[in-house]
Amino acid sequence: MRILLAALCGFALDLLLGDPAALTPMHPVVLMGKAIRRLESGLRAVFPKSEKGSLAAGAVMAVLLPVGTWGLCTLALWLLGRLSPVPAFALEVIWCWQALAIKDLRDEAMNVRRALTEAGLPEARTAVARIVGRDTAALDAAGVARAAVETVAENFSDGVIAPLFYMMIGGAPLALAYKAVNTMDSMVGYKNERYLYFGRAAAKLDDAANFIPARLAALLLIAAAGLTGENAKDALRIWRRDRRRHASPNAAQCEATMAGALGLRLVGPAYYFGKLYDKPYIGDDNRPIVADDIRRACRMEYAGSFLALILGCAIRFAMR
Repeated sequence: MRILLAALCGFALDLLLGDPAALTPMHPVVLMGKAIRRLESGLRAVFPKSEKGSLAAGAVMAVLLPVGTWGLCTLALWLLGRLSPVPAFALEVIWCWQALAIKDLRDEAMNVRRALTEAGLPEARTAVARIVGRDTAALDAAGVARAAVETVAENFSDGVIAPLFYMMIGGAPLALAYKAVNTMDSMVGYKNERYLYFGRAAAKLDDAANFIPARLAALLLIAAAGLTGENAKDALRIWRRDRRRHASPNAAQCEATMAGALGLRLVGPAYYFGKLYDKPYIGDDNRPIVADDIRRACRMEYAGSFLALILGCAIRFAMR
């Protein structure tokens, strides 16, 4: 019951407050980022500067960070619990809150919509650059809107469903261990010269950690499409057809669902760090994408988040 109550409180706090800027320096993901940089520097200095050495160094980090995160969080909750259950519960609520990104994902995406409709393309490019990894300087208005919709879809899995999934299983420590895996992948899981070998273990671990949550997220988005007046039938059809059209086994799951629900064509070729990646298109090119599609995607994200919470609560009660 403690895990369920902490998850419910954390969910409510995230919806109400998001991630306040005042707490950013001590946010677990920020601390994880600093730890990753230090681990990378230290491990690269210890292991041989070769392909095998880089693979080994990256594998060590891929084990140390999530296991260390889980261990430290579990120990902290246990020690506080020895003093009193109240501060231990409060800390777990805070960590559950910080593991989720429901409100921030919506707010950042809606900032892109607002910039497109009110401020102009340069400001919209700046806004979307905050939430995507691709190069944004040359994006037109449709490209900016497409990037924002794709980010809402992909981060619905990474930022909402996956942490909530692990939270319902093992509380805040397991949710933050997942965030450690996901943060590693976002920082070192690139197939470029620097991280091709060092980041391989982190990328593979992230694929494994997201395998079930990504598919669960896609199914929840299909249900959310029906609840929000979007096309649930096409969401299911495009998901079944296009969910494997990505180098990652997980990334296209929610993007395909979102493309079908909104009647759009998403993904396609994009530049990352100045290099063109020829990604296949997902969805049908039924109509041009517009700024208001971002709002529709965010509505599906919120509906899917509540459905996930209801499902998680039902599973926890069934486990009892």
